[in-house]
Amino acid sequence: MEITRLGSQPSSKGPSDWFTGAVRIDPLFKAPDPARVQGASVTFEPGARTAWHTHPLGQTLLVTAGLGRVQRDGGPIEEIRAGDVVWFAPGEKHWHGAGPATGMTHIAIQESLDGKVVEWMEHVSDEQYGA
Repeated sequence: MEITRLGSQPSSKGPSDWFTGAVRIDPLFKAPDPARVQGASVTFEPGARTAWHTHPLGQTLLVTAGLGRVQRDGGPIEEIRAGDVVWFAPGEKHWHGAGPATGMTHIAIQESLDGKVVEWMEHVSDEQYGA
């Protein structure tokens, strides 16, 4: 058994290569080998969002606060709110973030495949975001 105490892992700013706007990442867990799951709490200020990306084994988002947006490539922008759970299939190109006027926090859970959890792509434009 392992207990990770609140505040024992530092927060970090979401890198501008992967995010638009103000984003804070709080690591939660990374299971030791042979397990491959990891998770973080991610807080997006209004208008902030990820770049387009995929996950080799998929991703689950548990929305814990606020109002946000998600979109898979070729699909409509969907509104998400606290209590919603979002699943992206392995290799599904997508983005997620806050709404234009309201922040959003979610817990992101994904698994690594050959040491990789995400493939980052181009930024989501203001037009794609629907600003």
